[in-house]
Amino acid sequence: MTVPGFQGPWAGSSDHAILAQDIGVQYDLRFSRKKPVRESMASVILRKPPERFWALRHLSVRLSQGESLGVIGPNGAGKSTMLQVLAGILQPSEGRLEVRGAVSGLLTLGAGFDEELSGRENILLGGAFLGLEDRVTRSLMPGIIEFADIGQFIDTPLKTYSSGMRARLGFSIATAVDPDILLLDEVLATGDATFREKSKGRVIELVRSAKAVVLVTHDMNWVEEYCNRALLLEKGEVIMEGAPSEVVALHLERTAQAKAEREAAARAAGLGEAALAPRAR
Repeated sequence: MTVPGFQGPWAGSSDHAILAQDIGVQYDLRFSRKKPVRESMASVILRKPPERFWALRHLSVRLSQGESLGVIGPNGAGKSTMLQVLAGILQPSEGRLEVRGAVSGLLTLGAGFDEELSGRENILLGGAFLGLEDRVTRSLMPGIIEFADIGQFIDTPLKTYSSGMRARLGFSIATAVDPDILLLDEVLATGDATFREKSKGRVIELVRSAKAVVLVTHDMNWVEEYCNRALLLEKGEVIMEGAPSEVVALHLERTAQAKAEREAAARAAGLGEAALAPRAR
């Protein structure tokens, strides 16, 4: 897939699962979800200049089969936007992207689920979203139910599920299709410790069977133990890509520095207010 704005040579390789070069995603804030429709339309009619925001910029990454890439960074860094681009949900504004193989992803907890349907019925629905034929999904269903391990709740409406149960069911569906590329967004942070370990085991199996995995997470231990490489995003741009231990160390250092700066600014603001307050007589 090629998108407008790409410049420069396309240096591909025969073994990559994902190849992204200079990817950028830009939003027009006139159509922000937080703005009422009337206000957004008024901005267009009155020809107000667009308010542009780059959620992702200059992203270049190559991922081969058998690699697991951990994507880390502060909230709002562009991590989820990156996964949505790789999944084909978002069309990038610039750059070039090539994805080879079947992609399966669990990007938003419970995405595509129907609250009124049972877990069993949602498995069929999830399979349809993944492009599977009904007979294929039904053949996979026993394994999905066994892995999710939610007992009798499999036949009750999804609205009765806890967030952990939803995560179990969603993860089981997303990983049961034997994808070439698996995209995960913080799903391993949900559920009990036993299921998290079980989930990690399945991801490791996928990597060992020459699958490619991209995982967005705040779990630095997972990144260092189970990822081949790591990528640090901040404000939509890549700060560092490389060995997990080195990328994690830089992330922790920058996080601590940012926290110290916020605390210093808060103290300074407090002192300023105190200095301006009238003295007691």
